[in-house]
Amino acid sequence: MIGSYVAVGDSFTEGVGDPGPDGRFVGWADRFAVLLADLRPEGDFGYTNLAVRGKLLDQIVADQVPRAVELAPDLVSFCAGGNDIIRPGIDPDEVAERFERAVAALASTAGTVMVTTGFDTRGVPVLKHLRGKIATYNGHVRAIADRYGCPVLDLWSLKTVQDRRAWDADRLHLSPEGHTRVALRAGHVLGIEVPADPDQPWPPLPPRGALEERRDDIHWAREHLVPWIGRRLRGESSGDHAVAKGTVSPQDIRSRIAQGA
Repeated sequence: MIGSYVAVGDSFTEGVGDPGPDGRFVGWADRFAVLLADLRPEGDFGYTNLAVRGKLLDQIVADQVPRAVELAPDLVSFCAGGNDIIRPGIDPDEVAERFERAVAALASTAGTVMVTTGFDTRGVPVLKHLRGKIATYNGHVRAIADRYGCPVLDLWSLKTVQDRRAWDADRLHLSPEGHTRVALRAGHVLGIEVPADPDQPWPPLPPRGALEERRDDIHWAREHLVPWIGRRLRGESSGDHAVAKGTVSPQDIRSRIAQGA
């Protein structure tokens, strides 16, 4: 019975792509927190989301890990390193060494540390060329999990997120339904009963022609890829002025999900 949960990470764990009715993001970690809270008496569950979009591993280790260690929760989810891996010239082996030191620090006080792998990017423009690096990093994450007894939220094997409906328009962050499926998979990982199957097939879509797909690619490149590259060239991050959600009540999350449905 998990009575407290702290989420550590970047935009994925902050919930980018899953906006609530007030514009603040919900995301898989918030949705997962509700599943955990439903197993406890009302008011007998604590949840803190420390994740901030755009953060690199070292920033997460410096800013979030000490706070999570201080809170010493029953459960920590730790997803970090993805923003490092997609940068040119980065060695996934070296990133994994820093990742392991963070897992060791978290495991020293948290009851359980759940780590996550990266997604399979085979169908993602630009990122599909980094698939080998991501797979290498995933292998390290799984090995680290074995050494520290961590459950693994394996996103690479979650095939239903290969559907484009699982992704936001920027093709880098999950849609609300994508975040929901990850939350359900997290429940599976910890062996709790969940209200739906994360692997449930999507309804069929009408076929799309090559011209329509090409038009969508051009629109995506203009609206999302070019600004993303521009931020990288200027040394800027989407999280430069963002702050963590901090402590969030499950009741507030339920209300925001219901309003946004």
